[in-house]
Amino acid sequence: MCFFHTPLPKMIAILKQKPVLQRPSMIQKTLTRLALQFIVALFLTTAATAQTGSRVLIVDAHPDDETAYAATVYKLTHDFNGLVDLVVVTNGEAGFKYSTLAEKYYNLKLTDETVGRKYLPGIRHKELEAAGKIIGLHHIFFLDQRDNRYTLDPHEVLDSNWDVPKVKAKLKEILTEGHYDFVFTLVPTDSTHGHHKAATILALTAVNDLPASTPHPIVLAGTVRKKDAPQVAFHALSEFPITQIADSLPQYQFDRTQSFGFRHNLNYKVIVNWEIAEHKSQGTMQLGMNQGDLEEFYYYSINAPEGRAKAKALFDKLATKTYPELTYPGIK
Repeated sequence: MCFFHTPLPKMIAILKQKPVLQRPSMIQKTLTRLALQFIVALFLTTAATAQTGSRVLIVDAHPDDETAYAATVYKLTHDFNGLVDLVVVTNGEAGFKYSTLAEKYYNLKLTDETVGRKYLPGIRHKELEAAGKIIGLHHIFFLDQRDNRYTLDPHEVLDSNWDVPKVKAKLKEILTEGHYDFVFTLVPTDSTHGHHKAATILALTAVNDLPASTPHPIVLAGTVRKKDAPQVAFHALSEFPITQIADSLPQYQFDRTQSFGFRHNLNYKVIVNWEIAEHKSQGTMQLGMNQGDLEEFYYYSINAPEGRAKAKALFDKLATKTYPELTYPGIK
């Protein structure tokens, strides 16, 4: 038996077992006590040092919104020992309109609103869990708020659609217990879904409302852009000053086209495509494969100015290549 692959409670139980035919001697008792102390210390040390990279919380409205940061999250969790959790406010059941191709896959008439709203929450939970496994999500918090309909108006969502006090309380709890370095949201432009705006507003409010004695994570707004497209300037939602951006343009980016592997024929778009493919109930999501080159991030004004250096250090680290060069004898 290998103790290093045995759960702690089982190891302790094994060490406490007494011989059947004889009473343990004083030496045996002492050795058992010392062994228990060593194992507990080793267990606690391992748990404390297992995660040494940046801690990130993503706050999104729907399952599949996390695809906007998929490559960033993958490299952070797989190459730099980061921990990334995800809060999803709704179950995405209003996506029934785009489930035509998924009907045969799931053997359900998902484009029927009644059927879709009944089964899509469970389906989309499982799809997100599978996608999260690919990019290395640590924990997913489902807040189970209603995905009513598409709207550009965040007031509709915040005033009558979601249980806002419940969402705020849960975000406060998660932030307080998570000790995050960063929070990622989608950039809440005027043209984006009202649910995305509402999720971002609530995330910013939750961070801003943390006690002054609690370290505040740096909140960044994410978007995806092609390299040949201009950057999009964004300042704030006029009715929600908490969404103000310190700089009108993105300040940090992760390049999905960063190449590696044999002949440098691979890049992080492969990971993003894998992740998107898990969201099979959402046909339009699949059309996003290979569409974006850069994952870009804006710096919110609620952040302290000194947080810029920490954010830059994170993305400078993510820009480094971690895969070794692959060569094979006789093959160029």
